[in-house]
Amino acid sequence: MIQDTPLVVAGYEFKSRLLVGTGKYKDMQETKEAIEMSGAEVVTVAIRRTNIGQNENEENLLDVISPEKYTILPNTAGCYTAKDAVRTCQLARELLDGHKLVKLEVLADQKTLYPQMPETLKAAEILVKDGFDVMVYCSDDPILAKELENMGCVAVMPLAAPIGSGLGVQNPYNIQLILEEANVPIIIDAGVGTASDAAVAMELGCDGVLMNTAIAAAQDPVLMASAMRKGVEAGREAFLAGRMPRKRYASASSPIDGLIQS
Repeated sequence: MIQDTPLVVAGYEFKSRLLVGTGKYKDMQETKEAIEMSGAEVVTVAIRRTNIGQNENEENLLDVISPEKYTILPNTAGCYTAKDAVRTCQLARELLDGHKLVKLEVLADQKTLYPQMPETLKAAEILVKDGFDVMVYCSDDPILAKELENMGCVAVMPLAAPIGSGLGVQNPYNIQLILEEANVPIIIDAGVGTASDAAVAMELGCDGVLMNTAIAAAQDPVLMASAMRKGVEAGREAFLAGRMPRKRYASASSPIDGLIQS
């Protein structure tokens, strides 16, 4: 039986290949319970929208999602320019005592939440030079994905479909092209809607899946977190096992040689 290896990002090792966000839950308790049920070890936090200590009079997310238990991944959600994204990462580094691992996303507009790739490339270059370990949200363009890797990003995170859409993996061929050329982890970021979507992403050979809305917007987020955990694990096992070839015609499950003839 093939033994899996941990997901390794910038020297960090993770048993779980499911990464989760913290937005859109009804309260802190539901956030805590869903993340625990997911089995995730990496929890991403939108610095511009979530209090992790910058606002003393507000509830602090880190009181329920402890940095001692989870790897906190600050992200730049809500940033539309390289300048704002860089500033947000620098704030996160200050709030988290020099923490270098960040998730970069620079958005084009509020309607599509599609990555603004020229600004993303600009911000990534600045952050890498400033010593950050950059995991980067990007389009499913294989050329740009490779450029981000060559620039020094520690993980490339193409979208499967628009953020929060729940459409699942709409671009499997582009994702496969990205995977073929990658020497860093490729983690699907955005578009997953249910456990089968997560399994498909992992069956393609992706190193992980990051999600938020698919869990938080479910009717039962805690139960969905459990389903997503299993979907990622099943998809990973199927990828390692190697699926049977696709065929146009039937093939008997049992051998026909040696059958008793009538």
